Amino acid sequence: MFQPRIPVNPLPTGIVTPLVQPTVTADIAPHHTADVAPCNHHHAPAPAPVSAPSSAVRLTPAGLAVVVAGGVGAVLVVGTVLVSMLLAVAISAASVAVCAVVLRSLLNGQQRRR
Repeated sequence: MFQPRIPVNPLPTGIVTPLVQPTVTADIAPHHTADVAPCNHHHAPAPAPVSAPSSAVRLTPAGLAVVVAGGVGAVLVVGTVLVSMLLAVAISAASVAVCAVVLRSLLNGQQRRR
């Protein structure tokens, strides 16, 4: 299910070759394509598939405390950075506004003297 299906690569000669060649081992019995005649005796049921162990992460109380502390620390650091950037923008805007008021005052003062 998790292995990708690789399409075959048709060559210009018309010969189709797969990218991965299958390997044959001596332990595997060959498949017969002929129809198998039904038998009159009962076969044992197939064994139930064994489920794979769960891949969920299980945390101990100490590990959970470390994760929570790390999350809180990350939120505090990111919040501090964002607040400092907002403060820097506010200070820059205020200084630009003060400069604009001072320049306007200077220009108005020069026009009155003429």
